[in-house]
Amino acid sequence: MTDFDSPWKEALDVYFKPFMAFFFPRAHAEIDWTQKIEMLDKELQQITRESEQGRRVVDKLVRVGRITGQEEWVFIHVEIQSQEEAEFGRRMYGYNSRLFDLYNREVASFAILGDDRATWRPKRFGYGLWGCHVRFRFPVVKLLDFRADVPALEANPNPFAIIVLAHLKTMETRRDAAARFGWKVRLVKGLHERGLDEKDVRQLIRLIDWMMDLPKPLERLYSDEIHAFEEEKKMPYVTTFERFGHEAGLHEGLLQGIELAIKLKFGAAGLSFLPEIRQIADVAVLQTIHESIETAASPAVLREVWTKASEKRDGKE
Repeated sequence: MTDFDSPWKEALDVYFKPFMAFFFPRAHAEIDWTQKIEMLDKELQQITRESEQGRRVVDKLVRVGRITGQEEWVFIHVEIQSQEEAEFGRRMYGYNSRLFDLYNREVASFAILGDDRATWRPKRFGYGLWGCHVRFRFPVVKLLDFRADVPALEANPNPFAIIVLAHLKTMETRRDAAARFGWKVRLVKGLHERGLDEKDVRQLIRLIDWMMDLPKPLERLYSDEIHAFEEEKKMPYVTTFERFGHEAGLHEGLLQGIELAIKLKFGAAGLSFLPEIRQIADVAVLQTIHESIETAASPAVLREVWTKASEKRDGKE
């Protein structure tokens, strides 16, 4: 199953400044980049746990300084999903207002919409009662808007140009593995023409490799082609090989974590489900199970979670 969430989260951690420059240049110009940029993931988790209203994908809270000398809290909300969410604007407003109440500082909220519904563009929330009105607007970027100019994305040196392109081509090829293989090879080879240093090339290869998953036979064919290409360029390619090597360890670690969490939450009632879970080979499904244990009301509810996750993997990707 394609994983958009993890690559985007890592990309924001590594490339926050280019992210702001690419998507929100006005805010980028008013940030003092000589000051320390602080990621406040734990602080944001306190807010999101209390105001959970739907599927949250990637949220970021970042503390930055402004060129005016003022300190500003910047709340970056990156939403990567495949369908419309009716309560999105309300949720953005809820996060913004809770952060303002908690820290007593101005908060700027931003949203990236990575879904495939061109007409879904939420950008406000509000209500009114007896003359009292609340109006909240937030800047939104729709990734689908970048589809029209692929050459511009390929030529843009900003790391998020290639991340956006990888995201778009991953969506476009969700049912065409051969086409995804072609685009993945093209994007990775194109990194060497962007004038990036080796560290950035390797980081972006990792993100592309993570996002643009391929069936095992094509993955190995892709690895062979890129390996030959980078040997020619005198830059060894190891990302996919590293992932193959860690896959088994990750699988075993998830199984151990799931077993412990089920025992702690459900006791003996959950033990009968463990043999079935141990038969699951898909790491993404195991991750879904592990993340769902905390909120599952019973082992039966948890089984529904992994059944749906497995069906989605088999039927949609």
